[in-house]
Amino acid sequence: MKQSTHPEYREVVFMDVQTGDKFVIGSTITTRETIDLDGKTYPLFKCDVTSKSHPFYTGAQTRIVETGRVEKFRARFARTTGAAKTAG
Repeated sequence: MKQSTHPEYREVVFMDVQTGDKFVIGSTITTRETIDLDGKTYPLFKCDVTSKSHPFYTGAQTRIVETGRVEKFRARFARTTGAAKTAG
């Protein structure tokens, strides 16, 4: 490989800001911060969302969708029962 052509590939710590979970992965990302982990110093990249905190992976998104469906049903049911009471 040519020396100045390829970016530096090294181990980097990615930290989920919401949960505080950390994991080490090889990457070419450039960072300004470092962190000491297991006696070694690694570059640190802070992530806003990972699979530990994203609603799709945690299951929170499906609960929101189900709640929306229930509310739609109740609103529709309330309209039909309200109309039947006034007509009778």
